[in-house]
Amino acid sequence: MTVTQKQNDRIAKMTFASVYPHYVTKVEKKGRSVEELQQVIEWLTGLGPSRQQELIEEKATFEAFFQQASLNPKAELITGVICGYRIEEIEFPLTRQVRYLDKLVDELAKGRKMEKILREG
Repeated sequence: MTVTQKQNDRIAKMTFASVYPHYVTKVEKKGRSVEELQQVIEWLTGLGPSRQQELIEEKATFEAFFQQASLNPKAELITGVICGYRIEEIEFPLTRQVRYLDKLVDELAKGRKMEKILREG
């Protein structure tokens, strides 16, 4: 499947604050912690928990969120299918970055070991 410009625009305008509670619910339901979620987000973006909270309070869009991020060089190792799209085939950088985050949250919720999620092993 190909991501359309309309989908890219919709993702860019979504706020991190609107999606974050869903991430929390998803990981906690599977016995993982908010701290682990924050660690995964920090690994991907370089944004620590306090900065993540500030961006939530500012209702930053995903576009603004990832503009402030310093993407981990190992992010390109995140592959697979998320929401019906193969991550490595998504051309629009912002959409790919958001899908990286979605994939990491999925891996956390599925009980994957932290070192695997953080591409350390």
